[in-house]
Amino acid sequence: MFQRIFGCQPQLVASAPGRVNLLGEHTDYNQGLVFPTPLPHQTTLEAAPGEGIEVYAESFKELKRRKPDEPRQGDWLDYIAGCVWALRRHGYGVPGLRACVRSEVPMGGGLSSSAALEVATLRALRALYQLPLDDVAIARLAQEAEVEYVGVRCGIMDQMAASVGRPGYGLLLDTRDLSTRLVPLPQGYRVVVVDSGVPRRLAESGYNARRQECEEACARLGVSSLRELTPADLPRLSSLPEPLLRRARHVITENARVLEGVEALEAGDVQRFGALMTASHASLRDDYQVSTPELDRLVEAELRHGAVGARLTGAGFGGATVALVAEEDYEPFRQGVQRDYPAARFL
Repeated sequence: MFQRIFGCQPQLVASAPGRVNLLGEHTDYNQGLVFPTPLPHQTTLEAAPGEGIEVYAESFKELKRRKPDEPRQGDWLDYIAGCVWALRRHGYGVPGLRACVRSEVPMGGGLSSSAALEVATLRALRALYQLPLDDVAIARLAQEAEVEYVGVRCGIMDQMAASVGRPGYGLLLDTRDLSTRLVPLPQGYRVVVVDSGVPRRLAESGYNARRQECEEACARLGVSSLRELTPADLPRLSSLPEPLLRRARHVITENARVLEGVEALEAGDVQRFGALMTASHASLRDDYQVSTPELDRLVEAELRHGAVGARLTGAGFGGATVALVAEEDYEPFRQGVQRDYPAARFL
């Protein structure tokens, strides 16, 4: 594809995966704990050095160009241009990029297509210009590009999962200090991602509003982040007005669910881990209020047809669910969910 668009061969190919979050939703921008795992679906760049930014996106059948220091335009190229912008902001002399992008990560499904694109772009730029960046630095720059250039106030979980995660493992990530631990996922079980068919876009959803509500709760409670609080502090939340009380309660209990979930997996208690996934969905639905009727129906169908646990994944407001299903139960599970929720798309 690159030769057809640009008339020459690419210098290299770089890629990064999407991710699904098993536990720990809306905790990353609260300096909390998360537990994602990378997906087999990849975003791939064929790339070469360039003067300025020239990118062809196979998904849109569109070639776009931009100067490195131009402001964002509100389109898909922002995510790539933001990576160049972030590098130049930190003193890396990157003149530009020529690339063709192909992605298997569904857009708008809560599977972090933006982070996969950012990390793949930064991996390509690191190799093309021999930049001294480790995988954590790549994740930090990717987040900076999305927050400061694109304008989505995301946490760092998605970028860390794409840059540092490993297939077959959950990534226990402490977003306060970026320490990580890889935890093997249970053998004999399948992580099933199901797209609800309801698209979402973070910048147009209530994501930024939820973040502001958490910040206001912190200010009223006199803490720098909700991570400072534990379930023992839940009685303190009675001083908060709604919906701040519910927002804070979700974050505090979700951090506890991540720790308990990792302990359950390491003890081989898959049923307990599944129950925590389901409890997480209830908290996201009732306290954080980021679910939708479609997501609720899909999760209910997944539990009805044999999932050990199920929940929405990603920011919510549409997108996908994640379920944990025994391999031997997968086919009747898939058929039952499809029958009850015909719009379901299994990834």
